[in-house]
Amino acid sequence: MIWAWVAGASLLIWLGLLIARDGFWLTRERDTHGILPQPAAWPPVTAVVPARDEADVIAATIASLIAQDYPGAFKIILVDDSSTDGTAEAARRAAGASERLTILSAAPLAPGWTGKLWAVSQGIAAAGTIPRYLLLTDADIAHDADSVRMLVMRAEAGGLKLVSLMAKLRCISFAERALIPAFVFFFQLLYPFAQVNRPRGPGAAAGGCMLVDRDTLAQAGGIGAIRGALIDDCAFGAMIKRHGPIWLGLTSRVRSIRPYDHWQTVAAMISRSAYAQLAYSPLLLAGTLAGLALVYAAPPLLALFGSGTARWLALAAWLLMALAFQPMLRFYQRSPLWGAALPLIAAFYAGCTWASAWQHWRGRGGLWKGRVQAAIGA
Repeated sequence: MIWAWVAGASLLIWLGLLIARDGFWLTRERDTHGILPQPAAWPPVTAVVPARDEADVIAATIASLIAQDYPGAFKIILVDDSSTDGTAEAARRAAGASERLTILSAAPLAPGWTGKLWAVSQGIAAAGTIPRYLLLTDADIAHDADSVRMLVMRAEAGGLKLVSLMAKLRCISFAERALIPAFVFFFQLLYPFAQVNRPRGPGAAAGGCMLVDRDTLAQAGGIGAIRGALIDDCAFGAMIKRHGPIWLGLTSRVRSIRPYDHWQTVAAMISRSAYAQLAYSPLLLAGTLAGLALVYAAPPLLALFGSGTARWLALAAWLLMALAFQPMLRFYQRSPLWGAALPLIAAFYAGCTWASAWQHWRGRGGLWKGRVQAAIGA
């Protein structure tokens, strides 16, 4: 009888997620939806790109920004954060004769800051008061030529203080095909884009591509207001939303070109900030792992090894789980059969969450580019 209750609870949870979680799984919030008018005048925009040892991807990123067809003034500031691999030189070669690019050498990391935000803060300071908008974009993000133009059109048409796009992540290697669509699926489960885009919903953003109104950012306290945040994009989105409307959506015109060719590299990406998402709380960690077991592990286990009512309830929950994953699989052009594997994928993410906590307890939390940063936000 107890297993029937477990299976029933899992089924009810999945019904609730599909019905009452603002359709997070439908991937409806996309930058291709809706016709946007052109503004009467194109406001100045400055892109700020923090980079630390990114020589393998920075050329493609800078070239895509140089190639923007934006009708207004558009500048690019690359902040080279103590790179040792020739990042600045690769960016300079990619820019060619263009006058759009300025390269800054970041000052030594200040106490209390994460490395990325410290670099971003210097880029924002260098941009001054000329730009109406700041495009905060990562060193591994390649943009289609109309990216900045479409971001500004959306911001101007909706009076938005922040427009953020979830960059389409690379999905080529087997590890990427198995794990990357679920990364975005889980992100949307935590922060349903439809809720984020409503006036009274939670604030969130995707850090790879954020167009923010410069004056609003200053009113919110500047980037220094979140200087210790490890999950800086969601902290940034919440901060800006307190000062006006924001919009978050999926896109194919902004893409991450960083490769995750092995399981270990995906695991490192997840575990870097997973425990920070749980506010470094052992209690929340235990609750999260138990919840993952109930929601993702129980349905396939009981469907395969249970009997009677428990098996049928579990099978229904597993089916709903697989169906919920289908829109994201289509977005990433992956086989629908991956839907049945979502419990195994969730188990991998659970393991990464535990690893994130373990790294934090060992004083190695938030490790990125040789810096341990999680203690800053703990």
